[in-house]
Amino acid sequence: MASANTSWSEENFSCSICLDVFSSPVSTPCGHNFCRTCITKFWDEQVKYKCPVCDELFNTRPDLRVNILILEMVDRFGTSVRVKEQPCVEPAEVSCDVCTGTQLKAVKSCLVCLIPYCQTHLEPHQRVAGLKKHRLVEPMDRLEDRMCKKHNRLLELFCQTEEVCVCQFCTETEHKSHPVIPLKEEYEVKTAQLGKIEAEVKQLIQERQRNIQEIKDTVKRIKADADEEIADGVQVLTALMCCIEKCQDDFNQMVKEKLKSAEKQAEDLIKGLEQEIEDLINRNSEVKQLSHTKDHLHFLQTFRSLKDPPPTRDWTRVEVRPPSYVGTLRRSLDQLEETLNMEMKKLRDAELKRVQQYEVDVTLDPDTAHPKLILSEDGKQVHDGGVKKRVQDNPKRFTLCTFVLPRQSFSSGRFYFEVQVKDKTIWSLGVARESINRKGWTTWTPEMGYWTLLYNNNGLVFRDDPDVSLPLRPEIQKVGLFVDYDEGLLSFFDVEARVHIYSVTGCTFTEPLYPILNPGHHGYEGNNSAPLIISPVNQTD
Repeated sequence: MASANTSWSEENFSCSICLDVFSSPVSTPCGHNFCRTCITKFWDEQVKYKCPVCDELFNTRPDLRVNILILEMVDRFGTSVRVKEQPCVEPAEVSCDVCTGTQLKAVKSCLVCLIPYCQTHLEPHQRVAGLKKHRLVEPMDRLEDRMCKKHNRLLELFCQTEEVCVCQFCTETEHKSHPVIPLKEEYEVKTAQLGKIEAEVKQLIQERQRNIQEIKDTVKRIKADADEEIADGVQVLTALMCCIEKCQDDFNQMVKEKLKSAEKQAEDLIKGLEQEIEDLINRNSEVKQLSHTKDHLHFLQTFRSLKDPPPTRDWTRVEVRPPSYVGTLRRSLDQLEETLNMEMKKLRDAELKRVQQYEVDVTLDPDTAHPKLILSEDGKQVHDGGVKKRVQDNPKRFTLCTFVLPRQSFSSGRFYFEVQVKDKTIWSLGVARESINRKGWTTWTPEMGYWTLLYNNNGLVFRDDPDVSLPLRPEIQKVGLFVDYDEGLLSFFDVEARVHIYSVTGCTFTEPLYPILNPGHHGYEGNNSAPLIISPVNQTD
C-alpha cells in the first residue's frame, strides 16, 4: 500500500467553509467535501440547496454521508490548518461567524452565504470559481436582518412614501410608484434630523438638570429655614424655661422667707414664755420654803419681798401670726407673663420680618374696578367716589360689589403685601381666586373663592360660613397679608403693632390668586372717603 503523500498541503484536508481540518467530513452529490456541521448550518440558512463551492443546485436537500476515505486521511495526517495571525474583533466591530474559539475581525460579508468572514475564512471566495461569483460587501452584523424577507435581496433603498427600507425588486413591484432614494441619502437626511433631536434631548436634559438643582437648592433653603426656626424656637423656649425656673426659685424663696419669719417669731415667743415659767417656778419654790419657816422675824422680812410678784407679760393676746401667701404666686406669674410678653413680641417681630421678605409689587387694574371706585394714576390707591361712573364693561370688571383686583396673580410660592387702612370706617381685603363671580352678588367665603378680612361697625371678622369674629385691634393702621400658595396658608398681620391677627390653614388653592381690595362705600358725609393704599414694606417699622 502506498504511503501517505506527506507533501500534500494541509488545505487538502480542510473544509472550504470553516477552513479548519474536517470534522465528520461528508460529501455532496457533486463530490465536494465539508464538515457535517458546516454544510448543515449553511443549508439551514438558504432557501435553495446548492453547493457552496460550485453552486450546483439540488432539487431536494441531499442525504449526507460520511466520506470514510477523507476521515481516515484526516486522522492519519493529525494536523489542522494554521490560521494566519489576524486582529481580534473589538467592541462595535463585526466578528467572523465561522471562527471558533477566538473571534477574529470580519473583513467582508457574503450576500449569498449571509455570513461575515475574516481574512482567512474569506479565502475560498477568492479562490474557488463558484464562490468568486458571490457578492461581497463591507462587513455587516446580523446580515439576515439586512435582507428583504420577500426577495432575499439586500435592502439598499428607502421608500419615502411608506418610510421603509426596500430592495431593488421591491421598487419593481409593490413600491413601483413610490419615490425611492439610496439608503445613504436618507441616512444623511435622518442624520441631520438626529442632530436636531439630539440638541432637543440635550436641552431637555439640561432643563431637568436645572430642575434637579433648583429642587436641591430649595431643599437646602428649606433646611436652612428649618434650622433657623429651630434655633429661634430653642432660644425663645430656653429663655422661657429659664424664666419659669427663676420664677419658681423666686416664689419658693419668698414663701420660705415668710415661713422663716413666722418660725423666728414663734421661737422668740417660746423663749419668753419659757423664761417666765422658770421665774415663776423659782418664786413658787421660795413661797413653799417660806411657808415652812417658824422664825417670825425671818418670815415677815422675807414675805415683804415676795409680796410683789415679778413683772410678767400678758400672754392672752399674744399669738404667732401665720404668714399671708395671698398674691405671692400671682406676683410671680405676673413677672413671668411680662417676660413671656417680651419674648412673644420678639417672636412676632421676627415672624413679620420673615414674611415681609416675600414682598411683591401689586398694582391695581382699572379694568376690574367697580364703576364707583376711583384709582390713583400709579394704581396704588383706591376709594369709593360715591358716584357710579360710565365705564366700558368687560368680563373682568365687578359690576355689583365694589371690589378691585391688581394686574398681578400668583399660582405658586409665597407672596406678601401691605395695605394702609388708616382713617377708614369700613374696608375689606384679602385674596380671591380667578374664577369668582364678578357680575352678581355672592357670599364672600372661601367656598365661593374669597379669603377676606372685613372691618366695619360690628368689629373685625374673617368672612366665612359662619364669620369668625376677631379681637378688635385699637387704631389699626396697616394690614399685612401673607400667602403660601403651595402650603395652603393665609395670614393677616397688624403691621404697626407687629401683631398676628388671624391665619387660615389647609386651604386648597387650584387657580391663580389675586389680591382683592374693597374700600367700602363712601359713607355718610364722606366719613369713609380715605383710600386704601398699597404701601411698600418698611422692615424697620
